Order: sequence, then C-alpha cells, then structure tokens
Amino acid sequence: MNRVFLAGAAVLLCAALGHAVASEHDANDAKPQYSGDKLVRPEGYREWIYLSSGLGMNYSPSAMGPELFTNVFVAPWAYREFVATGKWPEKSIFVVEDREAQTKGSINRTGHFQTDRVGMAVEVKDSARFPDKWAYFGFGNDDKLSAAAPKAACWQCHEDHAAVEHSFVQFYPTLKPIGQKFGTYHEHREASAAH
Repeated sequence: MNRVFLAGAAVLLCAALGHAVASEHDANDAKPQYSGDKLVRPEGYREWIYLSSGLGMNYSPSAMGPELFTNVFVAPWAYREFVATGKWPEKSIFVVEDREAQTKGSINRTGHFQTDRVGMAVEVKDSARFPDKWAYFGFGNDDKLSAAAPKAACWQCHEDHAAVEHSFVQFYPTLKPIGQKFGTYHEHREASAAH
C-alpha cells in the first residue's frame, strides 16, 4: 500500500513540476526575442491578454488609407504586473494587430466586422537594449524580423501623448482605472489626445 501511495505521489509531483516548467516557458515566450539588432516576430500573441480594439483610429488630421481595425494584446505576465503596480515592467511587449474592415458579408447589413490581417506593430520596453527604454517595430504579414522604427516615427508620439508611460491606456478601458488608482495615469494626456 505504501509503495502505491509513494508511486502516486511521485507521479503527481512530476506532473506538478512539469506544469510549473511549462508555465515558466510560456511566460518566457511572451518576452521580446531578438536576432542581432532586430526583433523576432512574436508568435502566439492572440493567446495573450486582449486590451482593446479601435476602428479607423488615426493620429493625424487626415485619413491615411482605408479604415482598419486595430486589436491590442499584451503579454500576460506584463499585464499582471501592471494590474498589481500600475507600471509596465521591463521586457513588456504589446502587439497591435491591423485587420481590414468590411461592412458587407454573410448576413451583416450595418456596422463593420474584421477580416484579413494586413500587418502588426510591436512595442517593447527594454532599457537594457534601447537607451530610451521603449522601441517600436512594424511587421508585414510575411516578415519574421523587424528593425526598430526611427525615434521620430512612433517613440515621440508615445512620449508626448501616452497616458501611462509609453502606452495609450486612455484607449484601454479596463486599464485606465488601474493607472488612475496607482497615480500613473496622466489625465492631461487624455485631453491632448482629443485635439
């Protein structure tokens, strides 16, 4: 009887250790990976925490092409840290997925729905690699690697207008109250975003 109990306990212990290792591996996969000076396209981001979607959002006064849906995801471990502290930890990684918008299809008669992915942008907080802490990358559908965008392309806009650090929490309704609770949310950035 003791042998059966010990064997069963050993199996449970091995299963628990295997699960812990797998969970740690999953968390590590959700951190930025590089090949030389380029970011490797994050895989599995649709399994991350979904933050929000936008339709046709544009930060300049004139439209720049067809309206796209943007879906924003963040690595689960970074999300949990933000919820606990109101700040993004080192190695935080966001994906902004761009998808075409369509109005006619199947039974739909009004409104918009998402269709094909046309690209994605990635935001990374990594002060060991980037002197300005945050860097931005763009990926076409077939791109596996991306160099960081020039500072004037994305970094400056995030620096000037993002409500929490370099993230546009003003557009993420579930995170806004968390930033406000911890005092990391900059209300004036919300007002400037409206102009």
